[in-house]
Amino acid sequence: MKILIDIGHPAHVHYFKNTANELINNGHQVIWSTKDIQSVKDLLDVYGYNYYTFPKKPDGLIQKIIKQIGYNYKLFKICKKENIDIAIGFSVAITHMSKISSFKSILFDDDDDSIQPLVTKFVHPFADSLLSPDALIGKRKQKGSIFYPGYHELAYLHPKRFKPDINVLNEIGIKQNEPFFILRFNAFKAHHDVGEIGLSLNLKLKMIEILKPYGKIFITTERDIEPELKEFQLKIKPEKIHSLMYYSTLFMGDSQTMTSEAAVLGVPSIRCNAFAGLLATLEEEEKKYGLTFAYLPKDFDLLTHKLTELLNTPNLKEEWQKKKDKLLSDKIDVTSFWVWFIENYPSSISKIETNEVFWSKFK
Repeated sequence: MKILIDIGHPAHVHYFKNTANELINNGHQVIWSTKDIQSVKDLLDVYGYNYYTFPKKPDGLIQKIIKQIGYNYKLFKICKKENIDIAIGFSVAITHMSKISSFKSILFDDDDDSIQPLVTKFVHPFADSLLSPDALIGKRKQKGSIFYPGYHELAYLHPKRFKPDINVLNEIGIKQNEPFFILRFNAFKAHHDVGEIGLSLNLKLKMIEILKPYGKIFITTERDIEPELKEFQLKIKPEKIHSLMYYSTLFMGDSQTMTSEAAVLGVPSIRCNAFAGLLATLEEEEKKYGLTFAYLPKDFDLLTHKLTELLNTPNLKEEWQKKKDKLLSDKIDVTSFWVWFIENYPSSISKIETNEVFWSKFK
């Protein structure tokens, strides 16, 4: 088969890299496409993937919609030129173009319908198949949605897929077992982010003051970092961030993806943004497994109380590893399932069973 993977965010490269590699090893051809996002292109280059590039995406919602027409047409031409059988990803283009082409589209989405009404209305219905974590059961309107016991982050951070590199500590001047913290501040540019807020500069500075006595601080951000935070800016290759996170003491920020990454790695995490309490996957990681905590910006005092509590918890790392092990015992190696589903598509749809015996073969 010839499979196209369409990328719209750096995290998507991580999501699909293992799936792509297994498909290639099994004799399939994999082609990548992406909008002109430098961090995405850097990752694709690091992993040695060839890819098509579309123009940069604009920030405004209206401009996004207008540009999308051009993206759809370009992706249509690529799929026709390459004789694509299946297109996978998170994008509008693969779903819309599959309806006027011979290729099939498989959409991977772990966001709740309620926070992305445009996607729910204009993207989901056009996908040939929609795959989501089972934390979203009851949160999806789309009939025929397929649910599996896992998270997107387990496609690349499951122990079968990820081995942390301890040498990353030397690169930033950290000794083994020395406490340090990773902070992440998001750009909030996606269509469902309109009107949403993360952490203000004042709140970021307050977080830093609390953390300073306990260890070194490293900040990663999607856009240019504020001058007041420049001394904490993390300078490391993006493909090494997960090894660094694995050895960190605690993660804090307003990023959904990195919060979930910390959770599945067994790293305590605190998230502060307007999506607190609204995302099913993160709610499950918090309420069922106790691995992460979310707060609205207006509840920053509660956040600081929890942060102080965690910083003074004995054997924090060991406690969180036990919680992580419980999570992993309930979840699957997501890459294994994705590869099986794609290779056997579309007959794989009817072969899925909602019982432990079926899912155990992907653990």
